[in-house]
Amino acid sequence: MAEQRRPRHLMDPSNPVRPVNDARLTRVQQWVISVLVVFTVAHLVVGVVVAAVMMEPEHQTSRVGLVVMSALFGLLGLGGGFLIHRRSPLNPWMVFALVPAAVGLVLVL
Repeated sequence: MAEQRRPRHLMDPSNPVRPVNDARLTRVQQWVISVLVVFTVAHLVVGVVVAAVMMEPEHQTSRVGLVVMSALFGLLGLGGGFLIHRRSPLNPWMVFALVPAAVGLVLVL
């Protein structure tokens, strides 16, 4: 009895395809997830800074507190991006995580 040929788009249970373990695929996955993490947190940081600037001037302590929180979020987000690439988050690039908070601090004070 002849074996029935399956169409190419269907999986053949007698000949499973080996899983792909490609270094290039891993590198692309790292870049995609790190960009998503950094830009998502960056949007959060800018949103918190905008919220601090839009608050009433009589809540100065709360405004400064929001700017400090945004600085911490920025450091955590950029540090997470470095950790995804298995690099140390303690490097000079971390200064850029503080830029939105510095701008917010200038606008708040």
